[in-house]
Amino acid sequence: MKRFYATTAIDYVNSKPHLGHAYEKLTTDAVARWHRLRGEDVHFLTGTDENASKNAMAAKDAGKPVQAFVNEMAARFLELCKTMNVSYDDFIRTTEERHRSIVQKIFQRLYEQGDIYKGKYDGLYCYGCEAFCLEKDLKNGKCPVHGTAPERVSEDSYFFRMSAYQKRLLDFYAKHPDFVLPKTRMNEMTNRIKDGLKDLSVSRQGIEWGIPVPFDSNHKVYVWFDALLNYVTALGYPDGKDYRNYWPADYHFIGVDINWFHSVIWPCVLMALGMEPPKHVFVHGFIKIGGEKMSKSRGAVVDPFDLAKRYGTDQVRYFLLREIPFGEDGDFSENVLKRRINGELAADLGNLVNRVLTLSEKTGAYAGAPELALPDLKKIDGCMERLELHHALEEIFAYVKSVNKYVNDKEPWKLNGAELGAVLYNLLEALRMAAILISPFMPGTAEKINKQLGVKAGALKDIKFKPFAGKPKKGEILFQRV
Repeated sequence: MKRFYATTAIDYVNSKPHLGHAYEKLTTDAVARWHRLRGEDVHFLTGTDENASKNAMAAKDAGKPVQAFVNEMAARFLELCKTMNVSYDDFIRTTEERHRSIVQKIFQRLYEQGDIYKGKYDGLYCYGCEAFCLEKDLKNGKCPVHGTAPERVSEDSYFFRMSAYQKRLLDFYAKHPDFVLPKTRMNEMTNRIKDGLKDLSVSRQGIEWGIPVPFDSNHKVYVWFDALLNYVTALGYPDGKDYRNYWPADYHFIGVDINWFHSVIWPCVLMALGMEPPKHVFVHGFIKIGGEKMSKSRGAVVDPFDLAKRYGTDQVRYFLLREIPFGEDGDFSENVLKRRINGELAADLGNLVNRVLTLSEKTGAYAGAPELALPDLKKIDGCMERLELHHALEEIFAYVKSVNKYVNDKEPWKLNGAELGAVLYNLLEALRMAAILISPFMPGTAEKINKQLGVKAGALKDIKFKPFAGKPKKGEILFQRV
């Protein structure tokens, strides 16, 4: 059986989740669910990044012990996954012993083999990014991502010899031109690497929170070095069955602001460990509000819990997956969300299910020859393979529209007997197949359709006309107009 391993980035827990966090999780979820429909053995990892200094600062501001604070906030991210119906297979917290112990072993190993050494660092540090930055990258003296001025830091530090892997990384890029996607993000990283890779500071001195350097109690492991390792610590590296089964990852799904860490630092660390880099790093865009990036630090956020409560989880999932081309930035608009709910969801899909089930309750015979065309599964699957989630949904709803046209053309409310049964057979089978196709995007809706049809959830191999074996019973309307 083919295996598929996909990850989201792990989220800082310095404040509650916003819509940007939900977007990354549900896009990855849609991809993971699609691969399950293909019959693949899928492992989907998400989690929380809990060892950051910004988490400790937030705990101090809240007047709470750091561990208690991160426990409380991690619970909110778990709640987000539940609210958004995210089907993760594992949720890693970097304060867990399974992570901490392996991070320390890896740090020790790299030190002993000479890839980590002690030196002195002097530079600018952005606490929002949890990263050192160069003056040339600042905008008016401030971090371009967080809009805050970085602090000058001068201290002893342990360094990872990243410079030693510059040529090897560029050679890897040349052999794997689709390693970073979309291609523009690969070009950005290539140009930065050609400017010269410097050794990376991988420890911080004088901080209480974080994973201790195993051989120097005065230092904590730099949070980004620790965080990146979650993708293998969660698999039980180096001896765990999951590690043997699923590494290297098929996709790391991340935001554009952390591309450097995943596409440059991470493969260099893996090369130092003698491990394969992931197959792909896919960089999605930001969800913006009025053209500005969503930001917890600036208070420019949309609450995903509130959206799901007011409009419904699947409605929010559909809007984000259909409206924003995966890999590009997108603006959040409540008006567009309402328009899509009232249009494709309520008028097209919801109305179709209601019409068909209303008619089906009037007859118990559903048999006939297939008249409707099948969904273009090859085209839809191709869209998903290219991670064109919005195009996949466009094709699926084009099929829904074609089924609606079939209803209007056949006018089954004017038919009876075998003639009605033949039309209803086509419609019920079409809905069964539509439920399969929408299940990665709107899993709750697919479940409701299957329940009304009286059938079990299917897979892509079931996208074909078969004898209808369900027991239709109309339920509540799928989507209320707003």
